[in-house]
Amino acid sequence: MRDALAAPLAALRGRMLAWARPRQPEPLPVRFDRRRVYVLPTRFGLFYGVLLAAMLLGALNYNNNPALLLGLLLAGAGLASLIAAQLQLSGLEISAVDAEPVPAGHPMTLRVHARAASDRSRRGLGVAWGHGANDADAARLHLSAGHGETELVLRTTRRGWLDLPRLQVWTTRPLGLARAWGYVWPESPVLVYPRPEASGPPLPAGRGEQVQARLHPSGDELHHLRSYRPGDSRRAIAWKPSARRDTLLVREYEQPQGADVVLDWRELRGLAHEDRIARLARWVDEAERDGRRFRLWLPTQPVLGPDHGPAHRHACLRALALMPHG
Repeated sequence: MRDALAAPLAALRGRMLAWARPRQPEPLPVRFDRRRVYVLPTRFGLFYGVLLAAMLLGALNYNNNPALLLGLLLAGAGLASLIAAQLQLSGLEISAVDAEPVPAGHPMTLRVHARAASDRSRRGLGVAWGHGANDADAARLHLSAGHGETELVLRTTRRGWLDLPRLQVWTTRPLGLARAWGYVWPESPVLVYPRPEASGPPLPAGRGEQVQARLHPSGDELHHLRSYRPGDSRRAIAWKPSARRDTLLVREYEQPQGADVVLDWRELRGLAHEDRIARLARWVDEAERDGRRFRLWLPTQPVLGPDHGPAHRHACLRALALMPHG
């Protein structure tokens, strides 16, 4: 029975959402006013209403004035709950939604910033994506001194710009008899980095006048022994130390390499379009992790670098994320 009703209810929700404000993405900040806030009784509120109607009907039937007075007081409390729930959202402003880029396939944490002109506290607000979101999974937003912030998790599947879905803000306070909600549809998309290659060849040899020592299995001077990793050459295995420690150990040497690493799209002609992007993304991360200066060459784009640091890494990964899909 429940499965049979799921499809019609989903279609009804879709039609209601199509008529709800806003009907298209909008720039932030966005302020909730009376035209953007919707209020309906909750299931508990409907039960409360039925129980109150039965109570008032019985009081009228038996001419019981104390019961009638109690019923009217409870009805007034229910109506006040509807107004209070609407006031919890009225005047609330969603000022910004931002996030740090993540590789495709990783969950992205978005920060939702809210404020209100009134200094009164607004607590117990729920924030979730879309219509009919599970209240248990919603983030909680509390405003103190007119400001508040919460975090939401959004799934990512592919690189490039990710358009944000509709954001729902709701509350059932103060008595849980009514649910007031409104929508925000941020216009600004967020950036998703390309998914880096899981494993592959090491960084290309550096070029430039500056030279630094870099660990490499086939270098000149022995540096240390480390544990064996899948893909290591058998020639690099130190058999005698491995026998003494009862585990495979690999020799690592120091080999002088140029400080400026060149990551060139043209050098990866044998790979597919997306595989090239994934390998370059991995090399960008490795070069930044090792503190190497690197330069990125991509078709139809200016050369980035040589440089290093978080800003240069972001510029390179952003350029890779926005490459045309092959």
